[in-house]
Amino acid sequence: MSLPHRTPIKVRFSELDPYRHVNHAVYVSYFEHARTEALTEIGVPLDELARQGIQVVVMDIAVSYMVPAVAGDLLEVETWITETRRASMKWSQRILRDGEVCVTLELRAAVTDRKGKPTRPPAWLFEKMALLKVEPGAQSE
Repeated sequence: MSLPHRTPIKVRFSELDPYRHVNHAVYVSYFEHARTEALTEIGVPLDELARQGIQVVVMDIAVSYMVPAVAGDLLEVETWITETRRASMKWSQRILRDGEVCVTLELRAAVTDRKGKPTRPPAWLFEKMALLKVEPGAQSE
């Protein structure tokens, strides 16, 4: 697998705001979809985590909007992990259209048990997550 992980998305009419741009909240959904796809590709589907009593939950999220996308645009969401800690990880993502960055996201996620209590994940989980890790500064801007 090459890094960053890439997920294609085609903008649908129903995702537009009254100004005919992708609604700001929809981008967060695109990013969520791409993280889920990346996890599935490395062998960590969310349903498997749930079966093992593990959740990956968003703690903090920052989104920066640069260029709007419109209906019919073909977008690519790049996804990678920049940091892992005992029970959390930092994700970076960006959405591109024809190589131009439209939106970026920085996110911290925590690993919790079924009740939402932070927990140290099993070693295999961070071993798998390492497949998505890109050292800070290694990702081109």
